[in-house]
Amino acid sequence: MRAFQISSHAVGPALCDIPQPVPGAGELRLKIRACGLNFADLLMIKGEYQDTPEPPFTLGMEVAGEVDILGPDTHGPAPGTRVAVFGGQGGLAEYGCFASERVVVLPDGMRFEDAAAFQIAYGTSHVALDHKARLQPGETLLVLGAAGGVGLTAVEIGKLMGARVIACARGADKLEVARQAGADDLIDAETDDIRAACRALGGVDVVYDPVGGDQFRAAFRACNPEARILTIGFASGEVPQIPANHLLVKNLSVMGLYWGGYLKFRPEVVTGSLQTLFGWYETGRIKPHISHVLPLDQAAEALELLRSRQSTGKVVVTPT
Repeated sequence: MRAFQISSHAVGPALCDIPQPVPGAGELRLKIRACGLNFADLLMIKGEYQDTPEPPFTLGMEVAGEVDILGPDTHGPAPGTRVAVFGGQGGLAEYGCFASERVVVLPDGMRFEDAAAFQIAYGTSHVALDHKARLQPGETLLVLGAAGGVGLTAVEIGKLMGARVIACARGADKLEVARQAGADDLIDAETDDIRAACRALGGVDVVYDPVGGDQFRAAFRACNPEARILTIGFASGEVPQIPANHLLVKNLSVMGLYWGGYLKFRPEVVTGSLQTLFGWYETGRIKPHISHVLPLDQAAEALELLRSRQSTGKVVVTPT
């Protein structure tokens, strides 16, 4: 089968022909129909992600497809069942083996492309805003990187939770995508003073930050007393340093959120969140925004769309 693999961090990924994997105990093999890309895939290529496997490994953290076969002594959905799974790796291939306990059965009518774009982006934003920040109706939510894979879902979910949503993104086209997702106010990160714009809107109660760097610092200074700041990632490449004395003055809280980490110590947080999100999908309250769908032989080009920030929402790769 074909797989987009990392053989060495010094060499970079390439499309390879490898044997089909055989599922072990507790695993199932999936015939992969779609794989959602994430910024973490770019970090894995360089060996900089916190959960980067040892090479060789296949990129692709979240997939959707059909159950092919079950491993020995494995309980799981029957072959042919349509499912999605966050595997952490192995998605940019034609087949993959994954832990059966992580598999979720798809709602009827959910496209494989939507399912592959769903778990990490929506799961991260929902757990962050609901479980961690306890976002309340009427509060003001600032979303940085608001047209990106997770940022756009934060706009959508924040609006569903009753917040006033300020979307910050680069350029008019990306801001229009955020507006269509429900943003009430727009800030252009290329031309606007983020702090001044937020203060003019009354300040912010919750900050959702997958960017870091200068944008974090501007948002930090625009916070109202008792605001909560969610650090989701550092797409800018700069991990900001937090002045602890300023936390005291405004009684601020800074919270880290790594969605995949909950699968290891509190999986019920993830499963409960996904049940809510799938219910919202089935009733038409949320719908993944996918800007590009590319075939597996263009996986390098698909990753470049993320790296160069040419995409909005999610980029999805399919085997054909």
